[in-house]
Amino acid sequence: MFPKLFSLHQKTALVTGCKRGIGKAMAIGLAAAGADIIGVSASLEEGSDVEKAVQGMGRSFTAYRCDFGDRAALYNFIAQVNTDHPQIDILVNNAGTIKRNPAVDHSDAYWDEVMSVNLDAQFILSREFGKKMVARQAGKIIFTASLLTFQGGITVPGYAASKGAVGQLTKALANEWGKDHVQVNAIAPGYIKTDNTQALQDNPERASSILSRIPAGRWGEASDLIGATVFLASDASNYVNGHILTVDGGWMAR
Repeated sequence: MFPKLFSLHQKTALVTGCKRGIGKAMAIGLAAAGADIIGVSASLEEGSDVEKAVQGMGRSFTAYRCDFGDRAALYNFIAQVNTDHPQIDILVNNAGTIKRNPAVDHSDAYWDEVMSVNLDAQFILSREFGKKMVARQAGKIIFTASLLTFQGGITVPGYAASKGAVGQLTKALANEWGKDHVQVNAIAPGYIKTDNTQALQDNPERASSILSRIPAGRWGEASDLIGATVFLASDASNYVNGHILTVDGGWMAR
């Protein structure tokens, strides 16, 4: 019973921002559970490490490049995927960007770029692939939220605003599409060792302060997100909808 409950065999998952870090781990985890992977990043190349890892498990991997800050490119990508892959069973909205600057110096350009990638593109992807899930009466959508879905952060006002909105978008879509057997949820990673947190890792004072608050006593690894991703993509979560699952070593419990 349990292996079947978490199995993703004969499923196709589209994972955005899959070249490295959390997205790469998510793609590999979904493939390990049996899913074929469609991967997209702004600079994803043929023969990437994630492609090799997925194919090494006997699953297919199709690579695309797209700048999610470019609205025309985004729609072209969606059209191409719909032509190449008529059915997307699982959409993982992981791609994102972050710009660090105090609010008084946080430019319009910074704000617009972060919102375009972290929120606008994710809504458009969810709407365009979600409408087909609704018509099919089946599907899973997973957003990558953040601790800043709940907290304000420091010197990342655009990122915090975008991730707060992702949490609300998760709930809004879940409310509309739950009756259509489409589950929409989010994962809020804690402090994970990735490129996005490198500036924090390199700051001794901030790194020490962060570590002192994590009950688990360590920063997270991208692989720590695999279990939650497979759960939310599988039949095991069919009655889970509109939930933001923290994978944070206990940060939010403090």
